[in-house]
Amino acid sequence: MWQIALLAVAAFGAGFIDAVVGGGGLVQVPALFSVLPNAPAATLFGTNKLAGIWGTAWAALRYARSVPMAWRPALAGAAAALVFSFVGAWGVTVLPSEFLRKLLPWVLGAVWIYTLLKHDLGSTHAPRHSERAQIIWAIVLGAVLGAYDGFFGPGTGSFLVFAFVRVLGYDFLRASASAKVINVACNLGALALFLPGGHVFWLLGLMMAVCNLTGSQFGSRMAIAKGSGFVRWMFIFVVGALILRTTWDAYLR
Repeated sequence: MWQIALLAVAAFGAGFIDAVVGGGGLVQVPALFSVLPNAPAATLFGTNKLAGIWGTAWAALRYARSVPMAWRPALAGAAAALVFSFVGAWGVTVLPSEFLRKLLPWVLGAVWIYTLLKHDLGSTHAPRHSERAQIIWAIVLGAVLGAYDGFFGPGTGSFLVFAFVRVLGYDFLRASASAKVINVACNLGALALFLPGGHVFWLLGLMMAVCNLTGSQFGSRMAIAKGSGFVRWMFIFVVGALILRTTWDAYLR
């Protein structure tokens, strides 16, 4: 029972964090691997996707109702992510991920330092491109990060938020809103491969989904109420935690 309780709490925390700025896998995936160390990795990743997609979809809906959305870029990015996350999920079954594991802490570190030094980054919404260029950029970002999410995954939501802020000129709140739409597509694409292969613990995943969705309600409500400044500092905190976690996994474990 304590193991079930641990996974429930982890799923709630993951839903809360993911709704604000992405990075819920930082909490949920290690909890699954800790409680079920002998389970196949693909099954744990599939269970994580099943649990996380509900909270991410709820957050996307909440943002859509409360935040002005650039729908055409977000949906174009989601379409690309849907296709390429499936490709990435297939890749994890045939390719080693050790190189990405070693590289990830350095990439996250660069993002973290850049965000800290640029105090006004994402504080105002000032798109840098025409809508057509935004759509093209969103397709590129959705394809690259969708493939990454299906293949490896940690920090995908945070990378999406940073990319929409830095490349497209969105503020943190609108960037997080767009990232949620693309994240839903990432999870769907990966599940399209994991589900037919039986790589899901259904009862456990659905229990965690309820907790994840509950956490997502609290997280999205707080982000919308407090605005871009709050999302920015949550982004800094979550990316900092991701750096510590991925460094441990890559070099110290």
